[in-house]
Amino acid sequence: MNALTFLLSTPLFGALLLIFITQPRRAAWLNNFISFITFIASLWLAYEIFKNGAQLSENKQFYIDALNIYLIVLTAFVATTTAIFSRPYMCYELKYGRVKIQHLRFYHVMYQGFIFTMLLALTTNNLGLLWVAMEAATLTTVLLVSLYRTPESIEAAWKYFILCGVGIAQALFGTVLVYFAAEQAALHHALHHNETLLWNVLYERADQLEPTVLSIAFVFLLVGYGTKVGLVPLHNWLPDAHSEGPTPMSAVLSGLLLNVALYALIRLKVLVDGSLQTDLAGYLMMGFGLLSFIVASFFLHRQRDIKRLFSYSSIEHMGLMTFAFGIGTPLATFGGLLHMMMHSLTKSSIFITVGHVAHIAGTQRIEKIRGLIRTQPSVGWSLLIGTAAIAGFPPFGIFTSEFLILMATMKSFPWLTLPLLFGLAVAFAGLFKHVQNMVYGEMPQTQKAVPANMWVVILQLFLVLWFGLSLPTFLAYWFEQATYLISNGILWSFL
Repeated sequence: MNALTFLLSTPLFGALLLIFITQPRRAAWLNNFISFITFIASLWLAYEIFKNGAQLSENKQFYIDALNIYLIVLTAFVATTTAIFSRPYMCYELKYGRVKIQHLRFYHVMYQGFIFTMLLALTTNNLGLLWVAMEAATLTTVLLVSLYRTPESIEAAWKYFILCGVGIAQALFGTVLVYFAAEQAALHHALHHNETLLWNVLYERADQLEPTVLSIAFVFLLVGYGTKVGLVPLHNWLPDAHSEGPTPMSAVLSGLLLNVALYALIRLKVLVDGSLQTDLAGYLMMGFGLLSFIVASFFLHRQRDIKRLFSYSSIEHMGLMTFAFGIGTPLATFGGLLHMMMHSLTKSSIFITVGHVAHIAGTQRIEKIRGLIRTQPSVGWSLLIGTAAIAGFPPFGIFTSEFLILMATMKSFPWLTLPLLFGLAVAFAGLFKHVQNMVYGEMPQTQKAVPANMWVVILQLFLVLWFGLSLPTFLAYWFEQATYLISNGILWSFL
């Protein structure tokens, strides 16, 4: 069994095994173990890529290179830390009657199913299989959003299902158009019919693809996968899904699923750039990205729910990443890749903290959460430091990535520097407008400390601080290789 097979089979068989585990505590520990084994498998695969270079599977349906391997490791790592947090968190929810035993078993099965679909989307070499994996990820998260079975959670799940269902249908039509473009270029005469939608085949023959059809296809793909990224005006599902679903789901949704959808857009942009030899795809991504960044920054000021607050923060940061990849220069691309990692680590740690905050205050309403640093200092300080990191305070990694994106903008599109700085200032004010009172305000008498193991949060915030001060050599080298792949449209790269 090779590393890739082991990586994909672990969460899949783990989900099947968890169906038969009826005891909640045993299922929670098993969920942790399966997630940890998946992380080990991702490191094994990363070692193979680092040692031997990019890999194409024998059946050509899977492809691993510098661009997706770091996202695979990041996905497995955040899935593991979130699973560790979810064990006591979901037991607390069970104890106080928010979930039932059968719902908890369903949660663990869907959690591993969700991890499997994300890893499948990241590793596949087939555009059709990518679409299937993204649709499966949508279905698993819809079911997780409705876990509490309250009217609000069911409404949020339906909203998520309808909006993302429409979006994923657009992505399907775009995928069909890509296939049609390949057929029009007569690639089917030189290839077997099941190779027409393979990444490597399309990349190698990008200049032969029908440019008009491919440009139309990218518009549909941008709308479709952009819905999953949370780009404005396709973002409405995301705040509701965060606020009504279980907090561990929010951590993996914001920290991982949005990255996978953006990864799909990056791959497609390289393909379109190679075919059109123009910046059409980049300009579209810049426009949607900047719009999302600015709109979400303003919406931060209006939020009354703490999980909705940080969900709009996710929209803001995903908009900034989309904007950076739209610019497409090596500096902007490197900054975008670094920002993907820093945002995932920081936002997942914030949502873990927010889960404890909701238990301490007994509510998610911001105006009823006060004096956290007095009630439970570890939670209060974690929320404050996490917010500082996500707002771009130096020396955290998000400051470094935002600085790189800002420098790239000044170099390529200097007239857009002012809107970026304005958006960053508005977002900073919106976050600390709410967080300051939650951390330092007068503590309500009903607010009491709860059991909270914060070492996972400390670990992730430490990594964000460390990577901001000094990016490890191997990680910088991976980013450089991925940057070269994206910026130059080169398929094969050897680390």
